[in-house]
Amino acid sequence: MDARLTTTLVGSYPQPEWLVDRSLLRSRMPPRVRARDLWRVPEPLLEQAQDDATVLALRDLERAGIDVVTDGEIRRESYSNRFATAMEGMDVDNPGVVPGRTGRPSMVPRVTGPVRRREPVMVRDVRFARASTDRPLRVTVPGPFTMAQQCQDDHYGDERALAMDLAAAVNAELKDLVAAGADVVQIDEPYLQARPERARVYALEAIERALDGVRGPTALHTCFGYAYVVRDRPAGYPFLDELADCAADQVSIEAAQPRLDPAIVRRLGRKTVILGVLDLADESPVETPEEVAARIRTALAHVEPERLVLAPDCGMKYLPREVALGKLRAMVAGRDIVLRELG
Repeated sequence: MDARLTTTLVGSYPQPEWLVDRSLLRSRMPPRVRARDLWRVPEPLLEQAQDDATVLALRDLERAGIDVVTDGEIRRESYSNRFATAMEGMDVDNPGVVPGRTGRPSMVPRVTGPVRRREPVMVRDVRFARASTDRPLRVTVPGPFTMAQQCQDDHYGDERALAMDLAAAVNAELKDLVAAGADVVQIDEPYLQARPERARVYALEAIERALDGVRGPTALHTCFGYAYVVRDRPAGYPFLDELADCAADQVSIEAAQPRLDPAIVRRLGRKTVILGVLDLADESPVETPEEVAARIRTALAHVEPERLVLAPDCGMKYLPREVALGKLRAMVAGRDIVLRELG
């Protein structure tokens, strides 16, 4: 594999309609507590069905030519709730309510005691995916700052202390996921952009704790939210320069939908940059390879090809499967155009 301009996913891939009620999924905000009614398959058969759908997602990614694959987050109702609700100290049966990133009230777990990881949450997921593909595997976990914003704290009374205990849980999980076969582990931190002032107080400390001692590569994804859910994009990243010194080896940002100036990658110092080159908004058609190649060329004016990884802007969860596959194929074809030009 050419080490230049590798391709990957940020995390999610569309779940099949036979597995998830996609109309119901799209009618709600991403759930912070469990949303078992999304699944079409009864509980005794659900794990097997999720296994089958995970294999389908992996085959799609392989067919598209993606270099570093994910399991598509097929087993998750949202990017964060599966991990967060597995923690000791989180009451999901009697949820609280906090403002979401769009300002609308969101049902969230209530923190009623010290937050601890009872046991590994996604080790089986990684082992299954590792046995189902021979390609490098990226695995994602919600980040501690974002999870601290997605719960109602009825125990700590100290947001930093809550985030640090969440970071310790993430750290233990990431180490287990690497041991289970993950090649790249990633924490998702979209709330760095939604609440940058709070992030400046303690987010980098929590991120460092989450990644401490984790064998790399490690990555951090930050964005403005799913394009289907958060339609209004700011003009730029309010919390980005700070990430040039964060503990992650790679930083993933979206750029295609908000039409950000690719010069933004310079603000990340010497990090490897995972750049969003696919617009995931509903009204956005499948890009042509030439359109993707043009986005890549503009980025290469500011970062070496060895430090540039190509990805969709964010998770592809809300797209129709055929659209998601078409976009990934266009991304790989656009990358190949640019590699031929580079020689």
